[in-house]
Amino acid sequence: MNGFLNACIDCLRAADAFLWGPPLLILLLGTHLFYTIRLCFVQRFLGTAFKLVMQKDDELDGNVTPFAALAVALASTIGTGNVVGVATAIVLGGPGAVFWCMVTGVFGMATKYAESLLAVKYRVKDRSGEVHGGPMYTILRGLKWRWMAVAFCIVASFAVLGTGNLVQSNAIATIVNKTFDVPVWITGAAVAVLVGLVIIGGLQSISRVCTCLVPLMSFIYLAGCVTLLVMNRAFLGEALELIVKSAFSPRSALGGAAGYGFMLAARYGIARGLFSNEAGMGSEPIVAATARTRNAVRQGLVSYTGTFCTIIICAMTGIVIVSCALAKPDAVNLNDNGILTQSCFEQIPYVGKYLLAFAIFAFASTTLIGWFYYGEQCFRFLFKSPRAVAGYKAVYILTTFIGAVSTLSVAWDFANFSNGLMVIPNVLSLLLLQKVVVAETKKYLWQNQLDMNDPRCIRGNKETPVE
Repeated sequence: MNGFLNACIDCLRAADAFLWGPPLLILLLGTHLFYTIRLCFVQRFLGTAFKLVMQKDDELDGNVTPFAALAVALASTIGTGNVVGVATAIVLGGPGAVFWCMVTGVFGMATKYAESLLAVKYRVKDRSGEVHGGPMYTILRGLKWRWMAVAFCIVASFAVLGTGNLVQSNAIATIVNKTFDVPVWITGAAVAVLVGLVIIGGLQSISRVCTCLVPLMSFIYLAGCVTLLVMNRAFLGEALELIVKSAFSPRSALGGAAGYGFMLAARYGIARGLFSNEAGMGSEPIVAATARTRNAVRQGLVSYTGTFCTIIICAMTGIVIVSCALAKPDAVNLNDNGILTQSCFEQIPYVGKYLLAFAIFAFASTTLIGWFYYGEQCFRFLFKSPRAVAGYKAVYILTTFIGAVSTLSVAWDFANFSNGLMVIPNVLSLLLLQKVVVAETKKYLWQNQLDMNDPRCIRGNKETPVE
């Protein structure tokens, strides 16, 4: 049995390495660059986007406010990819992976804007008045390719179990075990129960929890990062220089896998960058489509502020790890995947390890509940059956426990592979519908008409498609 399991794991890792080879990396980063150029660096409207985050209008169509939709999206993106994922990228790709994580995020803001815009434009309203959207509806209504919409939902349903569940529950169980010596199975069972209690209330319950937890957990984690940077301020300049140089170095430096540094740094940096900000994956647009908004462009801008926030957290994590490795090489070993981030935070006297434990617990827990909504919507699209959705909910809760007691490497391999499969149909639809994105951007953003109502976004409009 062990031989069979090892063979399965080897096959998964081989498939993961093949999928995340040059073609997919070029497709993903190329899409980020294409939309950045095609939309005339839409990232420059970041200030306007942040102003829109807190604006709301209850008279508009949608399930939640733009801020609530962003909170759920941030809960889903600010997870272990920003903490454990960055550490893993450094271990496997060297310090230069931090640079590629950040680059992927900056250019990925344009892709996040485009996919969220399309999700709102092509969203639908069911008979009960609930709004639904995401890449599956974009593909179905924008391209008329039902087969690809179905393929996306199938892949995404599995990706939710990997990216949004296995990795997150594993991170929670691991950090609680290392910090408080609690057996992983106990943590897994407790987290499964808590997740079940939240997701049973649907999007409204999920959004309320995320709206409360996301600002708090982000502040606490960043406060710890700032403390470490102040403690290691003498090595800050050297750390930044090493990150940039290692990103283009022919060989890895200061730890990381042996071999060509540039290719490994780019591969793992971009892969973890996608995992941390989800730009191009098509997950966040599923919740962005539910926001009450005057037009699709407004929500596109709101959505890409989430990507910017993940850039900050990833950058802070990476710089903290590299600076700690330079300041305390005996305590922080860049080849130690399992406890790398924890080793850094333990440098903060008395409270460091507890602070990190809370951050990872909060990050991963909110990601667990946020990603469930993505999977639920994909299952709803596939089966249109409440029983099927209820069955998926049961499987999701069970997977939460399984992830807690599994090994981290297998969980990451499965997450990476499923993420890559999600990218392909989503990115293809983005490229094929680029004229729609440009037309909407020109009408509402470039012509300064962000306050203009799109009839499709107004409550009660008869043109809103009903399933």
